Amino acid sequence: MKFAICQVSVSPLRAEASDRSEMVSQILFGEKVEIFEQKDNWIKIKAEFDNYEGWADKKQFLEVSEEEFQNINPELYASESFNLLVENDNPITLPIAAHLPNLIDYKINLGNKEFEYLGETCSGNFTKTDIVSIAKLYLNTPYLWGGKSVFGIDCSGLVQQVYKLCGHKLPRDAYQQAEFGEALSFIEEAEAGDLAFFDNKEGKIIHVGIILEGNKIIHAHGKVRIDPFDNNGIFNTDYQNYSHKLRVVKRII
Repeated sequence: MKFAICQVSVSPLRAEASDRSEMVSQILFGEKVEIFEQKDNWIKIKAEFDNYEGWADKKQFLEVSEEEFQNINPELYASESFNLLVENDNPITLPIAAHLPNLIDYKINLGNKEFEYLGETCSGNFTKTDIVSIAKLYLNTPYLWGGKSVFGIDCSGLVQQVYKLCGHKLPRDAYQQAEFGEALSFIEEAEAGDLAFFDNKEGKIIHVGIILEGNKIIHAHGKVRIDPFDNNGIFNTDYQNYSHKLRVVKRII
């Protein structure tokens, strides 16, 4: 087994070893991965953060020794919507929630490379009261299946990244996230920062959003947006109809 760190802003994680294959998730800068297999320029990897597996472009990852991989300092995260990283005078734009491993005096040393970080940081210790303000940093981000950043994001990616900044690990997909937390009997019991899950006609969880005060919800549907929310589900204010049917409300924190 080999070990590596993502060295680009956002690396697509694909179902198969092809640029034409479906993007199932993304790996953000600084995230640690294990390498299981290689096909030409493609590597099959597992993300350490959420154990998600897929194929990625080998060139977008920096291979490191197992010792360095295991000894990377507790990580900080980029805390602004867009952050600047510089390598050999070449800029790299980092999204919020990108990992900043080994950051000391605004320098990141990975393998034989050194990066200079020009941005704000956080340590993943925000509280539940901060969830809403963090989620709103993603407002108007375009919907992207498998996306996890302000360059494009899906519903469960939004929830996972916001909760990550609050120090809580959640799985990648909505149906997996729905297995966590305490189910609430009524939406009237919900607090800002709780999660609402929505299903399809077959009863499968297909959508998730973060509950706000005032019977509102922030979620990724076309873009990250805020819509009214009630016992029936999410009411889309643009089309004046219900876009998602409520299945369950859960409290994670």
